[in-house]
Formats: sequence, structure tokens, C-alpha cells
Amino acid sequence: MISCKGKSELLKMERAAVIVQETLAECAAACVVGATTEDINQVAASGIATRGGKAAFPGYRGYPKHICVSINDEVVHGIPSPRKRLREGDVIGLDLGAIVDGYFADAARTVTVGKVSDAAKKLLLTTHAALLAGIEAVKVGARIGDIGAAVEAVGRRAGYGVVREYVGHGVGTALHEEPQVPNYGPGGKGKLILEGMTLAIEPMFNLGTANTKRDSDGWTVRTTDGKLSAHFEHTVVATKQGPVVLGFGRYVAETEKIVYGPPSIAEYPVALRAGAVA
Repeated sequence: MISCKGKSELLKMERAAVIVQETLAECAAACVVGATTEDINQVAASGIATRGGKAAFPGYRGYPKHICVSINDEVVHGIPSPRKRLREGDVIGLDLGAIVDGYFADAARTVTVGKVSDAAKKLLLTTHAALLAGIEAVKVGARIGDIGAAVEAVGRRAGYGVVREYVGHGVGTALHEEPQVPNYGPGGKGKLILEGMTLAIEPMFNLGTANTKRDSDGWTVRTTDGKLSAHFEHTVVATKQGPVVLGFGRYVAETEKIVYGPPSIAEYPVALRAGAVA
């Protein structure tokens, strides 16, 4: 069942999303040569706890860590480990969720370690652009398929593999709620977008094939051809005035001060402005 949230619920989700975005900034800053992915997990755990939130991922369907850290050809759900060290040129996907008073927020970023190829830079920039296109398609009265069509169009124009096996989703009193939000069309299809609907939009583009496979750990998803992947995500609420991205101080108690549309780079926490989306 799809749930639409009221003002008090959305303010709780905004608090959770702020915790996610600020903690993601710290995790991005921790992505340096020689750091382990377990180091990043510890940053995530501390960042959420010190801000008064609860981590959404530990124990979810048996997931053992606070954050997903996916390296290079890993698309999503990479499990942090003290044995995985970051190297110059790595592309790192960071996916994090938090809970405040029973309400969830979910977001993801892809960042880089040191110098990376031009192809990697373009992949990250394009995937982020697709996220913004998907957000712009969140209009009351439109269809969920319109979001996927907007995302897919950006990826197809660049010639990237648009991942189909893993999709965005509703979010609220659970980490994953209905409806599913695919990163592909067709437009004009799917559930009607209603006021107060809260969606995690998360394009995943691959430098090569769209096909993926899952590792023996049961979680880590990677490209079948070993080429790079990128992943970006925001938690978004649909309003009659337009989409509002949670976690940037744009959703507030005073209705006249709410800011609509996707946030600019200048609004991201400082540590996230480098590399992937600068």
C-alpha cells in the first residue's frame, strides 16, 4: 500500500535526511587512499549516532553494516570490510539510511579517490544529472513511469547501461515501501503520483552493459563486464507546488519558506562537492 505523508511526518523525514546527508559528507571525506571500507562504516555509524539518529541498514534483511560501500564495478550493496582498501583512481558508491522517530530517509552518492579517468568523471556527472531529471519529473498527477523515463533518457543519450534489476522505492515508516520507482520508462504508466508521496529516486548507470550479478556474499551487486558503475539517490516528497528534496533544509515548518526542485551543488555538504558532482 502506498502511503502519503502529512506535514509532521515529513518534518521527521527531513530530520532523518539531514542526518544522512551530513553523515554522507563525512563518509565522502573519509574516502582516501589507504582507508578501508570498514573505516568508512565506522564514520557512518558515528555520524548517525552523534546526530541523534538510528542507522537504517544494520539488520535489514540480515545486512551486517551501517552503510553500503561499492567500489568500481560494484553497483550497489557492497559490504564494508577491513580487508578492502581504497586506491588511487577508485570510484566509490556510498549508500546510507537513517531513522528519526520511526521515519526513514535514504540517500546515496558516488565519489572518487584521487585522479580518475575522464570516462569515470563523465559517468558520475551523467548519473547525477539523471537523478536531477528524475526529481523534476515528480509532479502531482503525473505517473511513476515519468520518473523512470526521465532518468533513462539521460543514460541512453550517453550510451550507458541503465540498471533494471534494482530500482528506487517509496520510503517513510519503512526503508522500502510501495511504489517501486524504476530507472526506466515508459512514461505515462505506473502509479499516479499523489501529494505527500515520498520516493527514493536512485539512478544506477554502468559504463558498459546494464547486466549485473550478485557475489557469493549474497549482497554485493556488480556489473557482469567488470566496468564502472555509479549510483546517486535522494529522498523526495511530491507536493502540488513541485518536488522537495529532503535533507537540505528545504522542507520546513513554514509553508511559504519551502524550496522546491532539486538542490544546487552549493547546497550539498562541503565534503560532497568535490569529485563526483563539482
